[in-house]
Amino acid sequence: MGDRDEELVQKWEREQECLKQRLVEEDTEAWQKNPNFSGLHRVGGVDLSFIKGDEVSACAQLVVLSYPGIELLYECSEMVTLSAPYIAGFLAFREAPPLLQLLQRVEREQPSLMPQVLFVDGNGLFHYREFGLACHLGVLSDLPCVGVAKNLLQVQGVAKTDEHLSQISALKKAGDTFPLTAASGRTLGQALRSSDSSTKPIYVSVGHRISLDTAVRLTRSCCRYRVPEPIRQVHTGQETAG
Repeated sequence: MGDRDEELVQKWEREQECLKQRLVEEDTEAWQKNPNFSGLHRVGGVDLSFIKGDEVSACAQLVVLSYPGIELLYECSEMVTLSAPYIAGFLAFREAPPLLQLLQRVEREQPSLMPQVLFVDGNGLFHYREFGLACHLGVLSDLPCVGVAKNLLQVQGVAKTDEHLSQISALKKAGDTFPLTAASGRTLGQALRSSDSSTKPIYVSVGHRISLDTAVRLTRSCCRYRVPEPIRQVHTGQETAG
């Protein structure tokens, strides 16, 4: 890493610490406390996908679905050029700005369709410094956010060990979970078997303004297949756009 990157990392670490002070890891909305999420009508999903062989050009996309019907209400996408470099652990500084712009676009053009909660294809608290993309985007947008990763980020003592693989084998049915516990003893997320038809779990963590239990329960309720619909439909839209 060059001097310039080291300076950038130090700057981003300071900014990350400032944003982290605003992070809320508990339920803040009435619908979150309801067993059936009564009062929740709109769920969003965001993702950024790259063109093969191009690390600078990307497609940022947002979908808003009805809840509990999971019908498409709104979608928008934008081709973007990313100016920030990729540095491990600081993905959010590269990816959050274009995703935030899409949320601002909905608020400006269709305020009645703003999502009440946002699913982010990536991690939240389950991160090197407990502040992944879902936390970063949640704090900047001030929306309840859930991080959902398809692959295990091996951080803070959580690794794909024999024990981890045996815990996955013990997930017998949809809705079964086990905690992702850091070396410190803190639970940073949950591995969730989201579908009876898929034995591979997804990794759910708090983004902002939601508790882990509620995040897992809501993720499960949005799954028709392995990946929750707000994220799956973002990917489907990207394939269509491509």
